[in-house]
Amino acid sequence: MDATEPPRLYLITPPVIETKTFPDQLAAVLDGIEIACVRLALAGRDEDALGRAADACLAVTLARDVPLTIDDHVLMSQCHGLDGVHLTDGARSVRGARKTLGSDAIVGAFCGTSRHDGMTAGEAGVDYVSFGPVTGSLGDGALADQDLFQWWSEMIEVPVVAEGGMTHEAVAALAEITDFLAIGDEIWGAEDPVLRLKEISAGVV
Repeated sequence: MDATEPPRLYLITPPVIETKTFPDQLAAVLDGIEIACVRLALAGRDEDALGRAADACLAVTLARDVPLTIDDHVLMSQCHGLDGVHLTDGARSVRGARKTLGSDAIVGAFCGTSRHDGMTAGEAGVDYVSFGPVTGSLGDGALADQDLFQWWSEMIEVPVVAEGGMTHEAVAALAEITDFLAIGDEIWGAEDPVLRLKEISAGVV
């Protein structure tokens, strides 16, 4: 990445959203601070519910010219006119997603803490690789540490996203070695998500 450019913010939705109220929350965040991309990270397999959530959020993001992607649901991304997909299984589904969605779609891959998975995803044609969590832990206690992002930014041209347990301290530490900082759960439980996001990213983004 270009060290002279600050990272951009990448917004992740809560796993469960209320379609009557969340679009207003989302709109407030997008109007309050510059967001590069929004990702629907919704739990559940009810396609009707997921589709309604996608449509509700898409109306907000389209009005603000912000790309909207969804976790894993390649066909839903295609059917609902979303901008792409975020794959949570590393590099395994990248080629299939790219074939289905085409060259213009956003295809990203979460690779946990694995350099190997990240490089494989990059070779398969992703637009970005995501590593995390940066604080807290996965089930095995692994963290995506600063050295991983430092190495990636020096060696690999594919844009890199940091996500998971983002704090102001983590944002400050990673600002010069990431392209995007993904924030979601860190703000949605706050009384004022916009203010909380601004606090986390203060002086960095």
